[in-house]
Amino acid sequence: MKYSLYVVGILLLTLGISFTIQSDLGTSPFDALLVGLSVNVGLTVGSWEVIIAIIMIGCNAIIIKQRPEFLGLITAFITGIGIDLWLFLLHKLVAPELLFSKTICFGIGLIIIGLGTAIYLQTNIAPIPVDRLTLIIQQLTGKSIYFARTSIYLLFLLLAMLFNGPIGIGTLLTVSLGGLILNFFMPITQRLINNNLTPAATLKKG
Repeated sequence: MKYSLYVVGILLLTLGISFTIQSDLGTSPFDALLVGLSVNVGLTVGSWEVIIAIIMIGCNAIIIKQRPEFLGLITAFITGIGIDLWLFLLHKLVAPELLFSKTICFGIGLIIIGLGTAIYLQTNIAPIPVDRLTLIIQQLTGKSIYFARTSIYLLFLLLAMLFNGPIGIGTLLTVSLGGLILNFFMPITQRLINNNLTPAATLKKG
């Protein structure tokens, strides 16, 4: 059950990312960096997800002064494949042209990202390095997920600007609302997952 929730969370996360990219209103700063690198340097968005993950695994290890968490590469690899797959599938199916439809598309994507991230993080199975960094900052500062997430978003916003990533009103909304949405879903998914996993664990002991 735990691994099933992990996969569901990743699939929802990557679906949400693809919706924001297709909305053409701007993506999260991290995804804007990935798209900017893909357009200006080459390779797919998913490929850059894995490359940046490798770099961040090293950075996270330095910050917490521990061995690199290479398991995070598994999640990054699955996420990269998921993004490329969803973008391929949604390329023609989801291509809003009017501002209203673009806004709806982006809003759906933003909510799905928060839900998917919360679900897979609660399983505690190999978090994506950027999400692992969110948890590290939260633990080191004692602040909320919202504070940690927003701090990281601002850093990647600067990097995305350097690579001409798709920055727009959607990017600003992600910076201001992304952490709040994740913070909203974390306790909800924690209760749901605990309620589903605890009975299973009890049955095994019995």
